[in-house]
Amino acid sequence: MFYSIPLTTRSLRATEARLQSIYDAAKLGLKGDSLALASGMLPTEFRQLCQLDPLAEMAEQKGRADSEMEASSQLREAARSGDAKAALAILTHTHGWVAKQSISVEVEQRISITGALELAQKRVESLTLDANHPILGSGRNGADGAYVDAIDKRQPVGVRNASVSVGPGGDTVS
Repeated sequence: MFYSIPLTTRSLRATEARLQSIYDAAKLGLKGDSLALASGMLPTEFRQLCQLDPLAEMAEQKGRADSEMEASSQLREAARSGDAKAALAILTHTHGWVAKQSISVEVEQRISITGALELAQKRVESLTLDANHPILGSGRNGADGAYVDAIDKRQPVGVRNASVSVGPGGDTVS
C-alpha cells in the first residue's frame, strides 16, 4: 500500500496529537527519518518543528526515556525472579562489570637431586675414552706412514717409540 506524499508545505505546529505521535514513535525505538514518517511528517518538517518548538524534541526524549525505563524494569524483575542472564546483563551494561579474563594454570613438578646426579654420572661414564683407543690427528688420510704405524702399535699419532733416536732437527736417525 502506498500513501501519497504531500507536495505543498504544511504549517507546522506542536499540537497535542502531533506531540503524542512523536512520543509513541520514539517509545517504539524509531529515530531520525523513520520517527518523522511514523509521526505523520516529512523528515524536513520534523527537523523544522524541533527547531521551532522545543516541545517536539522533548516529546522524543520522553518517549525514549519511558521505553528505556519500561525495558529496564522488566529486566530487573526477571533478575529478581532468578534469571541469571538478566542479572548478568544488568551488571555488564548498567554497572560496567566485566568478568575476569585470567586463567590459572598450576603445574606441580618435583625434581630429585639424587636422580639428576645419577643421570649426570651416567652421561659422564658414557663419554670416557678407552686408554688404548688411538687418537687420530686432523687432516690424515691414511696414506701417511706415521698414521699407519700408530694404528698398528695402538699409540697416538706423533708419539715416537723410546727406541727411536731423534736427531738435532727433530728427525729420526736411522
